Amino acid sequence: MAAEKIHIEKFLALAKHHPLIDVRSPGEYNHAQIPGAYSMPLFTDEERKVVGTAYKQKSREAAIKIGLDYFGPKMRGMVELTEQLISNTKPVRNDEQKPNCVLVYCWRGGMRSGAISWLLDMYGFKVYTLIGGYKKFRNHVLNSFSLPHQFNILGGYTGSGKTTLLKALKEKGEKVIDLEGIAQHKGSAFGNIGMPAQPSQEMFENLLGIELQSTHQDEVAQKAPLKELAGIWLEDESQRIGHVNIPSAIWKNMRSTPIYFLDIPFEERLKHIAEEYGCLDKEKMIDAIGRIKERLGGLNAKTATQLLQEGNTLESFRILLKYYDKFYLKGLHNREALNSLLHSIECKSVTVENANILISKSHNNKQAV
Repeated sequence: MAAEKIHIEKFLALAKHHPLIDVRSPGEYNHAQIPGAYSMPLFTDEERKVVGTAYKQKSREAAIKIGLDYFGPKMRGMVELTEQLISNTKPVRNDEQKPNCVLVYCWRGGMRSGAISWLLDMYGFKVYTLIGGYKKFRNHVLNSFSLPHQFNILGGYTGSGKTTLLKALKEKGEKVIDLEGIAQHKGSAFGNIGMPAQPSQEMFENLLGIELQSTHQDEVAQKAPLKELAGIWLEDESQRIGHVNIPSAIWKNMRSTPIYFLDIPFEERLKHIAEEYGCLDKEKMIDAIGRIKERLGGLNAKTATQLLQEGNTLESFRILLKYYDKFYLKGLHNREALNSLLHSIECKSVTVENANILISKSHNNKQAV
C-alpha cells in the first residue's frame, strides 16, 4: 500500500491523533515547524548542503546517489523511532483513525518526504504525506489571519489580572487565545523575566494559526459562518510582544473590535502586581528599568531602582505602574471609533470573579447588536 498524499485540512485533522514527523533538516525544524511535529531529518544541515550543491552543480541523479549514501545507514533508526512514536501515542476510538498511522512532511512535499514515506510504508505503517509540504502549511496559516474572526478584547491597566482572567474565562467555556502565552512573554520590559526563550516570529505565527483553527473546530466542523461564531477573547496588546509581532491582519481586527476595559483602582492593581512580580530576580528587574530609562525619565528610573535595591518593592512598582498606565492609555485611545468599541467595567478588586461580569457584558452586547 503506497503512502497517501492528502491536503492540508485532512492532514491537520489527522495530526491531532497520530504522530507527525518533520523530515526537514534540524536547522529548518528548529526555526519553525508545524506545532506538535517530531524531528526526524533525512539529512543533517551539512548533508542537505552537500546534496543541494550536487543537484545544482552536477545533476539530479548525482544528488540522489549522494542522498542514498546518507539515507541508507539511517533507515533502521527511522523505523524504530517511528515505532516508538506510535507506541507513545494515545489510541483514539474513531473509525477514521487507523492504527500504525503516521504523518510525514518536508518543505514542499517532494523527495525527502517521498523517501521516508516509502521506507515507512514498506515496513508496514500507514503513511500520509502533505501535498505541498510545510510551504503549504505556512500559506494555510497566513491566509487564516485574514479571515473575519470575531474577537472580544480584554482590556485594563497593568496589574488588572488579565492573564488570570483569560484562564478563568476558558474554564467557564469561553473561547480564549493567550497571545502572551504563545509568545512566551508578558508584554512589557519585564515580560521575559522568568520565561522560556521566545519562539521565532514564524513559529509564533504557526502556533497562533493552529490556535485559531482549534478554538472554533467544533463550529467549523458544523459549517457555521465565521461571522456567526462566538467571539474569541484576546488580551489587549501592543502589536509587538517581546521580539515577536502580532500579524498585521489580526492586529487590525483587534483594533476595530469591542474592548471590555476593567477599571480597577490603582492601589488594588499595585498590590496585585507587587505580588506577581515581587518574587522575580532583582538584578533582571533593575536591568529592565534601565531599558525604559529614557521613556520613564532619569529621576524616576533612578528612584525606582534605588527603592528596588532597598527592598521597597511596592514603592518602586508604584513609579513603574504610573508609567505603564500612561503608556497603556495612549495605546487604548489610538483607535478609530473608540467610543463605540469601549465598554468600561468598574471592578473593586483584582479577582477571577470579574470573569462573570465580562461574560455577562459581552453576551448582552452581542444580543444588542
